[in-house]
Amino acid sequence: MNELFEKAPIKKVYFKISLPVVMGMLASMIFSLADTFFVAQTGNTNLVAGITVCTPMFMFMMALGDIFGLGGSSIISRLFGQKNYELSRRISAVCFYYSLILGAVVAILLLVFEKPILHLLGATDATYSYAAAFYRVFVIGAPLIIAELAPSNLIRTEGLAKQSMQAIVFGTALALILDPIFLFIFKWGAAGVALANILGYALEFGFLIYYTHRDCKYITMDIKEAHISFKDFKEILAIGIPGSVTNLMQSFGMALLNNFLAKYGATQVAAMGITQKIYLIVMLVMVGFAFGAQPLIGYNYGARKAKRFKEALHFDLLIEIVYSVVLSIILMIFAPLLVKFFMDKPEIITIGAYMTRACLSTTPFIGAILVFTTVFQSAGKAWSAFIMALSRQGVIYFIAMLVCAHLFGLHGVVWAQPVADVITFAIGFALYQGEFRKWIKQAEFEAEQKGID
Repeated sequence: MNELFEKAPIKKVYFKISLPVVMGMLASMIFSLADTFFVAQTGNTNLVAGITVCTPMFMFMMALGDIFGLGGSSIISRLFGQKNYELSRRISAVCFYYSLILGAVVAILLLVFEKPILHLLGATDATYSYAAAFYRVFVIGAPLIIAELAPSNLIRTEGLAKQSMQAIVFGTALALILDPIFLFIFKWGAAGVALANILGYALEFGFLIYYTHRDCKYITMDIKEAHISFKDFKEILAIGIPGSVTNLMQSFGMALLNNFLAKYGATQVAAMGITQKIYLIVMLVMVGFAFGAQPLIGYNYGARKAKRFKEALHFDLLIEIVYSVVLSIILMIFAPLLVKFFMDKPEIITIGAYMTRACLSTTPFIGAILVFTTVFQSAGKAWSAFIMALSRQGVIYFIAMLVCAHLFGLHGVVWAQPVADVITFAIGFALYQGEFRKWIKQAEFEAEQKGID
């Protein structure tokens, strides 16, 4: 691990630890696209819209899992850079068991408050029954969804990105097989779609536990190790909560979008649901590269290796921006065909292609935002990470939505996110300059004085 993060060429390390994460994301994307395709083949717009309404719940659970997944992995990667392996073990165990407890509590609360939550998410009289059927099954699986993010993130700090990817691929494959069986053969509708998802997560979680016990040297699930000081626990939360808020804001943003679209009809909501799936083709790979590079960035920040820190960051930005520009252009050109693939209805194709092109217009800015956000998390810059978490799909998006929707109606609703993306990029760039310019100069000076690279 030390040899990999400290001495191997940055490009080699970057792709070694980030490509498996990207592949895992691609597996999730394939299932997400197939899932939408299968549901759309029913021809039931209300069913598509009902499941779309529940999409924020997935983001919400991922957000909660990030508290201990991202919070723990950020601290552990820096501790590895400092060669503090004993504390790393204890933090990993704490993160695993606390995420399980959190998942169980959340499942109970979500079941109790089902009706107000679904209405808040944008369920209407026409879509409520479908949304509720999906919601109930999905919520029961909350402990699995939330808890699996701990080992998934933590084992990557030891360079075991391949194992994390394999667990995701196995779980996704199972869900992909079960989805059409439950939907078309058993006729279980929205509940069947949710059950396929949950069983996939169960398999993924099982493999993550297996890989942790088999391959990890320092990351552990030994309950005897699950004890740390309150100070260390607060540090997990200081990074984990901003990471969580990022996903919570995605959930909030999706709910906000669905609510503003709902008054224009189920067609617009369904079209945006398809648009979001196409959008994932770009986004999940970008997220994979950004989060895949976190252990490398965090390790070199903890070890105060400024040259490798900068090189990793700049290469990460290059990959994100080039990838997003090239693929976004291709998807914009073929947007109508992509939407038609999911649902061959003229009104869906027209509005869906328009929404897709709007969403893809600012992907280079999103790539940079992801890099800034993950760097703040990796380096333990809690305040900057929190600001970024609240911005793109939170405060900035809310303001942009209110203003744009008021001025331009449906067009404003569609373009509110691109407006928020540009503003958030400017915020992230300013924060990065403030957080790291002085640190890089100081770390470079220290390295020069010691005569090391």
